Amino acid sequence: MLIIRPIRASDYDALHSIAIESGHGFTSLPVNEELLRSKIARAEASFTKNVDTPLDEGYLMVLEDTKTNEVVGTCGIEAAVGMEDAFYHYRLGTEVYYSEQISVRNEVETLTLCHDYTGAAELCTLFLKDRYRKGRNGRMLSRSRFLFLAQHKARFGHTVIAEMRGVSDDKGDSPFYEWLQKHFLGIDFVEADYLSGLGKKAFMAEMMPRSPVYVCMLPSKARRVIGEVHKNTKPALRLLEAEGFRFRNYVDIFDGGPTVECSLTDIRAVKNSRLLTVNIGKMPHTDQHFIISNTSVADYRASSAKILICEESDSVTLTQEIADALLVKAGEQVRVLAM
Repeated sequence: MLIIRPIRASDYDALHSIAIESGHGFTSLPVNEELLRSKIARAEASFTKNVDTPLDEGYLMVLEDTKTNEVVGTCGIEAAVGMEDAFYHYRLGTEVYYSEQISVRNEVETLTLCHDYTGAAELCTLFLKDRYRKGRNGRMLSRSRFLFLAQHKARFGHTVIAEMRGVSDDKGDSPFYEWLQKHFLGIDFVEADYLSGLGKKAFMAEMMPRSPVYVCMLPSKARRVIGEVHKNTKPALRLLEAEGFRFRNYVDIFDGGPTVECSLTDIRAVKNSRLLTVNIGKMPHTDQHFIISNTSVADYRASSAKILICEESDSVTLTQEIADALLVKAGEQVRVLAM
């Protein structure tokens, strides 16, 4: 059985392995022991914290194969970005130039450095080991976060965003970043991305262009990738778009990848998930596949199974094995979402 649960200190080796396997562009998991241990400790504190207003909490979870006790994936949610460290984006805009005298009107796209998403919740750190990328595993891992958001709305910002990985080559080089490196930052993309993942972002404020950048003045290969996703990220983007996430003209400052957003209460899975009362016994046969989670924070558990909902009583029957895995008892509630 595959179970999603909060990360804990004993998962460090597994998280380090995932950080290595995730490769270039996976900013949220740099291969750095101090940072990874800090992320785990922060997540442990966040899951046990009483929250009135979302601040700097980070909810990092792992996917565990209970047959082998192996951690095979991760997913996370940031409660409210930019509340302690600056959270930068480029905002795509348009400047209009018009002269009545010569009867010429031009529209020019611009990129302006901004902090517009400060306070938004963020979906992040989604990774599944290659041999588990089959069936519904990836979809379950990604969408399980929406059950947590639905159950614990007060812990998160009202807007939810997701930064999509931009275009880069097999070496991790970004055509969008090349012009920035040449004229402003002076360090390569991999190093800048790594420093950002470490939280060392002071160099951005010190070295990034302070005035709007005219897109037409960028090299053509940089212009072409603005708002485009890495080929490996397209399935994740399609999944989010199906949930109601949309591109609102904000792109990553390093690789130009799009950031998509949706109001928390408008996310399709948040609206469609529902609470059911648990019965324990023999599960009726059905072909309906659901993601199921308990309603806890510190002891959050989620999995997937074929279940039959009793509409008359708003209840569901689970086997003892599944109930134990989800840490629920008869008469308690679970939140479910159709796959």
